[in-house]
Order: sequence, then C-alpha cells, then structure tokens
Amino acid sequence: MRRFAFVGALLFLSAGVFSAQQSVNPEQLRTPPPKEPVWAFPVQQGSLPAVPGPKKLAGSDKTYTPEEIDNLLAPPDWMPNDHPPAPSIVTKGHAGALACGSCHLMSGIGHPESADLAGMPASYIKQQMMDFKSGMRIDIARMNGITKELSDAEIDEVVAWFASLKPRKNNRIVEADTAPKTIVAQGRMRFVDPAGGTEPTGNRIITVPEDMQLARLRDPNTKFVSYVPPGTLERGKVLVETGDNKKTVACGTCHGPGLNGQASIGRTGIAAPRIAGQHPIYLARELYLFKDGSRNGMTSKLMTPAVMNLTDADILAISAYLASMDPGSNK
Repeated sequence: MRRFAFVGALLFLSAGVFSAQQSVNPEQLRTPPPKEPVWAFPVQQGSLPAVPGPKKLAGSDKTYTPEEIDNLLAPPDWMPNDHPPAPSIVTKGHAGALACGSCHLMSGIGHPESADLAGMPASYIKQQMMDFKSGMRIDIARMNGITKELSDAEIDEVVAWFASLKPRKNNRIVEADTAPKTIVAQGRMRFVDPAGGTEPTGNRIITVPEDMQLARLRDPNTKFVSYVPPGTLERGKVLVETGDNKKTVACGTCHGPGLNGQASIGRTGIAAPRIAGQHPIYLARELYLFKDGSRNGMTSKLMTPAVMNLTDADILAISAYLASMDPGSNK
C-alpha cells in the first residue's frame, strides 16, 4: 500500500512538469508497452517531484528553471563551450521532432533509455536515422516520430555533430548480491527509491545515476553505476573477446579495435556502432530486440546470427562487460 501511495503522490507532483510540455506532440510522450525482461525495458512507474526555483550546475554560468530543464523542445545547454557549435535541431525541436539534446544530452552520452552517440561512426548514425525514418527500425517512444519530421539536411547536420563528439567513460559496474531499491521515474530512468532499502540483484542490471539531482538537471557529464550479479564481468569478457567457442562472434570482428565501431564492416557497406562504454541496459535491450526479430535494418543482417544462441545470462554479461570499457582508451 505504501508503494502505491508513493507512486500516486509522485504522479500528482509531476503534473506541473507535464503542463510545461503541452506544446510537444502527445505521440512523442508515449510510454512503450511492457516487455520482458522488465529491467532492460523499463516502464515509468511514477515521477520525482521537481524542486521549484532556478537551478545552477557547478562549472556553468547558466541558470535554468525546472520547467526549462524538462522542456523536450529546448533542453538546457549548461556548458556550450565544451562541445562544437550544435545544429539547431539539437537544441531546438519543432513539431514532432524533439530536440536531440533532451535525451542524448549536449555531450551525446545520453541516459540509459537512449543511446550514447558520442563519437559514433557517422555512417552508422546515418544508417540508423534513415532506418527510423523509413520505419524499418521501430522506436515507439521517440525516434520514428522525430526522424519523420526532420529534413535530409537536418539529419546530415545531426550525424556530423554527434560523430564529432568525444566519447568518455560514464558507467561504473559493481558486482554485488544486493542493489538499492529503485523506482523508474522521468524518462523511464531508474532512480534509487527515496524510501530507501535494498533488494537482491538477481539476474538483472540495475542502473542508477551516481547523483540523482545531476541526472535530473540533464548534466551533460552525468555518470551511472550499474549493479550486476557476481561473476558477470568475467563471463562477459570471455563472450566479448572470444565468442566462447563459437557460441557467438567475438565482438571485435565487426566492431573493430577497442570496440569503437567501424564505418563499414569489410566491404559490406554496413557500419558497426561503438559498443565500448555504452549504457548496459541499452545494449541489453538491443540484443534482445535482435534476438526476437523486433529490430530490423541493415545491422540486423549481421547481428541476428550472432545473438541467436545467447541466453539471458549471456546478454546480461556481454552488456555489463562492454559498459565497463573505456571508449576513449583505444580511439
């Protein structure tokens, strides 16, 4: 009963934030339907209340209100000198096209519900944008609606900008039998439950911000910690580096040195993304979607055979190990 009362109160307190986004196409605020495993496909359970008043961020001379921070058409750019000049669509959305910086942040590293795009091969980003636009790749919550609103010129600008950003390590993996109790709140992001407590980690990846308030401010340098079962990283290393006796394919075969991606895998014309340092639950989601046939597009031609023999434990281990890597160490 306490949990339902808590969630209900949070939803009530979030009404002001939603009203500030009334100009956003409602289709772009849809919550995807539940899907297993729930830890990889989180569905929002409630909302953390916004603390009123202007907000500041260490190292920035900017000031934003909570409503401005949560405006998906014009997200905060706390540190504009830390990145190249951004295309308009990154900072200002229009109609059904939310501003890219609202989910992927102005650093490109994003939150767990969105991909870390910083330093991705430009050809890979372009492939995915066109697959979203054509409907070949499905993202009910956001990307199909966004790409349909974008011109070819806007897509080219976005591709070049995210590819130019410097990737950085922002995930820490902790092997533990227990993890903090959590709630999935704004942005389908998991936060430590304000009520406190712990629970068994189980066969899950539990990812939360290192600092909840910085994540809520859309700090471009937000860092995350992920709790995984003991032994996960050792198992993941074997699968990623060797393929474990042909159970899968060693990831470097397609994703290149340091797993930082390739503009084209051999002469296939298919680009491979950077997977080193990517958000672990994002990686897990995509592996599950490749395995069940939900994710289509050019990359599925190569990925579907690579995941067909993976167990849930394998997917968890691969995702955690890749997230533990430093994407800048072999760039």
